[in-house]
Amino acid sequence: MPQIRPITDLRKTNEISDICHSRKEPIFITKNGYGDLVIMSIETYEAMVETAVIDSAISEAEAEFQKDAQLYDAKEALAALRRRHSG
Repeated sequence: MPQIRPITDLRKTNEISDICHSRKEPIFITKNGYGDLVIMSIETYEAMVETAVIDSAISEAEAEFQKDAQLYDAKEALAALRRRHSG
């Protein structure tokens, strides 16, 4: 369940930091009852970015497959790369 805190709780910096690190998920900050900010640990942010990069690569590969509908055998592809880069 997401943590939702009022903006006044940002004064409690150590508590907010501890929650971010222990729960490994973002904290949603509200201002006047509406969503305003999202706070998270660097580790959580990096994990989210890494997941987004992987998801993007998968989407790109799926789009390429839809366009070409061509699959390659992994052993053949790696052998071709080795030949090309070995000289």
